[in-house]
Amino acid sequence: MEISTLIQRVRQASSPAELLQAVQALAASQDAQALPVLIEVLGYNNPAVAGLALQSLIAWGEPAVLPLLANLDGYNYGARAYSVRALAALGDARALAVLVAAAETDFAPSVRRAALKGLGRLYAAGPESIGACLRQVVQDEDWSIRYAAVVSLEALARQPEAQAEATQLLTQLADHDPEPVLQARALLALQRAQQPSATCA
Repeated sequence: MEISTLIQRVRQASSPAELLQAVQALAASQDAQALPVLIEVLGYNNPAVAGLALQSLIAWGEPAVLPLLANLDGYNYGARAYSVRALAALGDARALAVLVAAAETDFAPSVRRAALKGLGRLYAAGPESIGACLRQVVQDEDWSIRYAAVVSLEALARQPEAQAEATQLLTQLADHDPEPVLQARALLALQRAQQPSATCA
């Protein structure tokens, strides 16, 4: 089926089930023309469809980075959160400035959390900006933001060039954070950082 037809099916779907099938077919096409439409779908307010589009964008890898950066939704924070999650998963240095800005200043906590979780993979591309960002957010009033920072700090604590600062910030959270659950998560991160095969979550 031609890519134009697949795109038309997505935009003309008349039910959630039909939309899901159309997005599945579009994602399977492996045609670069599908990328902007998959990004558009992130804002359709349909979690199943958005999740499918997200996984497809991540699977595309490097070719998806520039379209994602060019089409960040400044108005729909749900769509923006999905896009930031994709960029965080892709770990491309070209997304560094966007992720740092989102982590520090986005009004939507979901966007900030998504950005924070991706910073640990990009440390080498911007150690100063990422370090400054994490030092700021570990003091954020929103505990969920601090929790997301712990995930990133755990990844950094496994990297020799970032280990000292990451360990210091994790220890600070483990010892002094007002939320017991976050203290426990920071302590777990410190323990996991000594086990390279452990998975951050």
